[in-house]
Amino acid sequence: MKETKKVFSRAVLARMLSRRGKQKIVFTNGCFDLLHVGHVRLFKKARSLGDKLVVAVNSDDSVRRLKGSARPLVSEKERAELLASLNCVDYVIVFDEDTPLESILALKPDVLIKGADYGLSEIVGNEIVKKVVRFPIVKGVSTTNLIKKVLKAYGDKV
Repeated sequence: MKETKKVFSRAVLARMLSRRGKQKIVFTNGCFDLLHVGHVRLFKKARSLGDKLVVAVNSDDSVRRLKGSARPLVSEKERAELLASLNCVDYVIVFDEDTPLESILALKPDVLIKGADYGLSEIVGNEIVKKVVRFPIVKGVSTTNLIKKVLKAYGDKV
């Protein structure tokens, strides 16, 4: 993946963060296939919990393994660019594994934040970081619901 001002390989970002001093690093991850208000609210809250926010996005292959062959709808490069365009996001990486464990181990964040639809024991890396925050999900807002809404409205009309 081409590195830009905010999008880095895991290895390069790990080297950068190893020199962070006392900065508190917050980490979140997901597919972020169709960006929606729930994601943006989570990112804003996440950024308020520390000095820098790292968003780890699942690669296209990882999304297919987790969500099925019809996904992702938006490529990993485009998802990374969209995430990097948000002011509250400081760094973006793309990871190919099914979980973010390798990224958490490499980047050593202080805080891990995920949607409250995940129980604490389901949050990968919860035992590694100093603090885990579960953020309330926005009722009725999800990528799956957006897909269903588009299909209902347009079906085969597109």
